Amino acid sequence: MSSDTFTTAIFLIASVLAAAVLVNAFFPAIYSASSTFTKSSNSADERLRTDIKIINTFSGAGTREAKVWIKNIGSTHIPETSIGNANIFVGAPADFEMVAYTAGEPANHQWTFAIIEDTNRYWDEGETICIEVSSDKIPAGSTDVVYFQIVLPSGVLRTAEFTVS
Repeated sequence: MSSDTFTTAIFLIASVLAAAVLVNAFFPAIYSASSTFTKSSNSADERLRTDIKIINTFSGAGTREAKVWIKNIGSTHIPETSIGNANIFVGAPADFEMVAYTAGEPANHQWTFAIIEDTNRYWDEGETICIEVSSDKIPAGSTDVVYFQIVLPSGVLRTAEFTVS
C-alpha cells in the first residue's frame, strides 16, 4: 500500500511540475497575442468611429491654389497633430502629387489647415476644417478639374474632384 501512495505522490508532483512548465511556456505567448488583439481592436474601433465629409471646395482660375472644407461627422476627437500628419494629394486627375504640411502660409507643394471655431485644439464631432493647398499641379484654367484626396493617419480617406472657377 505504501508503494501505491509513493507512486501516486510522484505522479502528482510530476503533473504539477508539468503544468507549471506549460503555464510558463505558454503564458508569454498568450499575453503577446492578447496585446496584439487589443491593439488591433482599438485601431479598428478608431477607424469605425472616425468619419469625415468633404462639404465644399474651391479653386480660383490662375491661382494654382485650392481650399477644401471638411466636416468631422464621426464620434472621434481628432488632435491637431493627427490632422497635420494626414496625407494630402492634389492636382489634375491624372497628374497629382502628395503635398507637405506646413503650419504657416502654404508655399508651392504645401498645405495647411485651420479648425473653424476651435476651442480645444481637437477637430471635434461637428466641427469643420479649412484646408488650403498650393501646388503647381493644380490646374489653373477655368473649367479644369482638380483632384483632391485626404488620408488621415487612421487610414480613413476621402476624395473629391471639382472644377476650377
